[in-house]
Amino acid sequence: MKNQKGTVLIARFSGLILFSLLGIYLGKFVVESFGIQEIELRYAMIIGGVVLGAIGFLLFPYITIFPIQAIRKNLEDTPGQTLLIAMVGLIIGLVIAALISIPIGVLPAPLNSILIVFSLVLFAYLGVTISVSKQEEIRDLFSFTRREKKAGSSSKKTSGIGWNKECSILVDTSVIIDGRVADIAKTGFLPATLIIPHFVLNELQYIADSAESLRRQRGRRGMEVLSDLQKNKNINVVLSDMDVENVREVDEKLVVLARQMKAPILTNDYNLNRVAELQGVQVLNINELANAVKSILLPGEVLSIKVIQEGKEQDQGVAYLDDGTMVVVENGRDYLDKEILVTVTKVLQTAAGRMIFSKPGSSNGNDSDKE
Repeated sequence: MKNQKGTVLIARFSGLILFSLLGIYLGKFVVESFGIQEIELRYAMIIGGVVLGAIGFLLFPYITIFPIQAIRKNLEDTPGQTLLIAMVGLIIGLVIAALISIPIGVLPAPLNSILIVFSLVLFAYLGVTISVSKQEEIRDLFSFTRREKKAGSSSKKTSGIGWNKECSILVDTSVIIDGRVADIAKTGFLPATLIIPHFVLNELQYIADSAESLRRQRGRRGMEVLSDLQKNKNINVVLSDMDVENVREVDEKLVVLARQMKAPILTNDYNLNRVAELQGVQVLNINELANAVKSILLPGEVLSIKVIQEGKEQDQGVAYLDDGTMVVVENGRDYLDKEILVTVTKVLQTAAGRMIFSKPGSSNGNDSDKE
């Protein structure tokens, strides 16, 4: 505080001296230029020096120190990236103004000078304001370009992928909430850039803010999954401002955007899956992937399982494999909470997944002993 008061006082006395000198020369200029005989030259110089000196003493801090302090405070609060983008916009605006000034220069004076100054101020202002207002889109553009180049360079080293690594995959809200996409992406089976449009992010945020507890938990889990994807440097994730005009539904927007980009959609939504396929859009369904990678069992194979509950039919028991596949055990109710060997009798593929039917005992006919 003391330093600031001292600075203001120094500025006031500097203004006093500067404006006093200016007032002296101004008084002399007025008397000599207008030929005023009623006032002697020395008195005019004294009056001018005193009046302008007082004005300088009072106003000089307001035209020097205070504006500089305000500008410095704004610069301290402004992120470095914003300042850099503003400088680039300013340079671009000045370059455009310089190019425009070439044809303006042939106009007669003083019109050419006025228009040149006006164009410099106008395009400098437009360059700064437009670049700052669109800084998010500019950063997304450069981030997207870097990720595409990274994906493109790495694709030259890898072969045998089902689609080109330079392509992009649109991600649906259901996949983010499901959470398995993070583990799949870490394995490298999603080598393309994962693009998450802002309307998908808005839907996820809407779910996370829901009044319903379970729905809110699912939305917040999706936010955590998205954060994990962004933190992983080996996964290309881009939040995009791309949108579709005159379309309100998120699923419909994804389908239209996928057709425009010629990109597949990553989803778990059955309805979106069907609509996209009908419109010729490639769909990557994680549920179908999970069913496809489940272990293949043939009738006659022996499994070691733990019966955890009763089945729907009489005397049935139910167990689950590590991948979630349901195993129905005939006459398995007597083995509840016990680990036994069972022999596979039938494998049934349904829309919900794969089911395995079995009976207690190994294939050689030796049943497990009851305890």
